Amino acid sequence: MVRTEYFDDPGAPEVNSIVVAASAVVTDEGGRVLLQRRADSGLYALPGGGMDFGESLPGAAVREVREETGLDVEITGLVGTYTDPRHVIAYSDGEVRQQFNVCFTARVVGGALRISDESTDLRFVAPRELGDLPMHHTQRLRLRHFLEGRERPYLG
Repeated sequence: MVRTEYFDDPGAPEVNSIVVAASAVVTDEGGRVLLQRRADSGLYALPGGGMDFGESLPGAAVREVREETGLDVEITGLVGTYTDPRHVIAYSDGEVRQQFNVCFTARVVGGALRISDESTDLRFVAPRELGDLPMHHTQRLRLRHFLEGRERPYLG
């Protein structure tokens, strides 16, 4: 399935769903950030995805990181909430979603890095190298908020 992201674009298709989703900024001992290159868009992004019935939002982040990267993580904090209605995500199956994402921080507690069918590349990236990767600006916003070391989570 192909995914196209829009931000503040009058040509974006009309939204027909909202899905509660979680993502995680996973860092290694050197402060590098785990990113995946999404198979559906070709862009680098934080691991994450929709919450399932019967699970908590932090639990969804843990599950999504495991499914997409092979790593087991522990949630350590909150980067922020990202619900800007100007961010629209369209899928080739006809779903057009308004963003609703809660981004956590996490650390690796086990597992082994492996590419899933949702990604074409996984890598830990030094903060100074993040600008070199193709990435939607909403992902860059989450990373910027994380790297700022904010006292309080972003609420947006």
